[in-house]
Amino acid sequence: MFDDDVRYRALSARDPRFDGHFYVAVSTTGVYCRPVCPARLPRRAHCVFFPSAAAAEAQGFRPCLRCRPELAPGRASVDARQRLARAAAARLEAGLADQDLAGLAAALGVSDRHLRRVFRLEYGVTPVAYAQTQRLLLAKRLLTETGLPVTEVALAAGFGSLRRFNALFRQRYRLKPSSLRRPGGRGDTDSFTLRLAYRPPYDWPALRDFLGQRAIAGVESVEEGSYRRTVALRRGDHGVRGWLTVAPVKGRDQLAVTLSASLAGAVPEVLARLRHLFDLDCQPSEVAAALGPLMAAHPGLRVPGAFDGFEAAVRAVLGQQITVRAAQTLAGRVAAALGEPLETPFAALTHTFPDAATVAATDPDTLGGLGILRGRVGAIRALASACDRGELVLAPGAPVEETLAALKALPGIGDWTAHYLALRALSWPDAFPAADYGVLKALGERSPARARRHAEAWRPWRAYAVMALWRNLATQDAAAQSAQGSGTGAR
Repeated sequence: MFDDDVRYRALSARDPRFDGHFYVAVSTTGVYCRPVCPARLPRRAHCVFFPSAAAAEAQGFRPCLRCRPELAPGRASVDARQRLARAAAARLEAGLADQDLAGLAAALGVSDRHLRRVFRLEYGVTPVAYAQTQRLLLAKRLLTETGLPVTEVALAAGFGSLRRFNALFRQRYRLKPSSLRRPGGRGDTDSFTLRLAYRPPYDWPALRDFLGQRAIAGVESVEEGSYRRTVALRRGDHGVRGWLTVAPVKGRDQLAVTLSASLAGAVPEVLARLRHLFDLDCQPSEVAAALGPLMAAHPGLRVPGAFDGFEAAVRAVLGQQITVRAAQTLAGRVAAALGEPLETPFAALTHTFPDAATVAATDPDTLGGLGILRGRVGAIRALASACDRGELVLAPGAPVEETLAALKALPGIGDWTAHYLALRALSWPDAFPAADYGVLKALGERSPARARRHAEAWRPWRAYAVMALWRNLATQDAAAQSAQGSGTGAR
């Protein structure tokens, strides 16, 4: 993608647009850094460039303690090869795949040989080596930023043995794990805080408002400038439940994530889901260059993902042909009736959202009694059954075309809902719900076909164009409402 001279110029400028795209190792120190590292610029002759942290560590380099490579943002996927490699990387980072390459390849629908080849082209190492580096970097992050005991850190990072963790950490980083501990002891034992980085600019207010307008009562809330939600995840044969909050870090290109202590064993998966929810791997300079004037009015605009794909899908079906507020009310009823109660420090967070198995087993009359129309009851139950059986995976990395076809084969789910879920749940940057009323209105078009033709120039970033169109429409509606005392809903 870049030659080494371009990389060195980016390093010299500490250009944040390149953060996470490559890493630079310094042969005289044995340390590798992010391109935004504040340390003194090394000589060009001493620099060795790598496509990933794992590739640098495979050559014996240690992570810099100043710029902390574990904080670098990820990379967005565009073409098919990138999407496959990065889908595999995402599963490894989230702790959703073990070291069985054949099993990981099968989950992604390809052969292990093809996956190994594509992965090495993208990251410079094998999936197994990449997974080991990610576990070590996560442990380093937990040791540096939290007061979790070393034993809990090892388990949270995916090491089954404390002895193995200590030995590998010392071997790779030439440090004792305890040497990275912050002074002052463990502190708060009910929660811990980590940071997630992004490439600037980042329009936090727009994303926060989007999520706040669609927050499911009892499950999510946006208060005091923070996004908060409950969490329920399956970890093998048991479940993990807790809560989290997310807020921007003043003066830094980072979000602060506070997790309840009960989520310590699910840190990789929670962080991976949050990266998708808040679109932290976006490359805003590339999006802005592709969309031109459309994005110029919205620097740093992101595409909101989904923390839970099934939850987003239920919310999307409930939102068909009704206002955002009405759909929000119905989703809150579903959570209160079928979700599990959860104690949290926040009055607005009271329940977890029901999983697919629970919804699939719910009697249609029970759902209908919540005010959901019969047709949508059928759509939600069919959706839940498909997700519960594993026939439908609503998560980043799922094959887009196959998932769209599977969604549209379900009763009550058409092109709009399918593409909206591709945008939110699959984090597909080229998703385009051409039949959306707001998109058609903003473009001044009457048919989805004409809207698609209009949007061809925006590929492969049409999802960002959709967000800009919705944002433009919301601004126009707000102005009209202020002037005339009326307005329209938003998606």
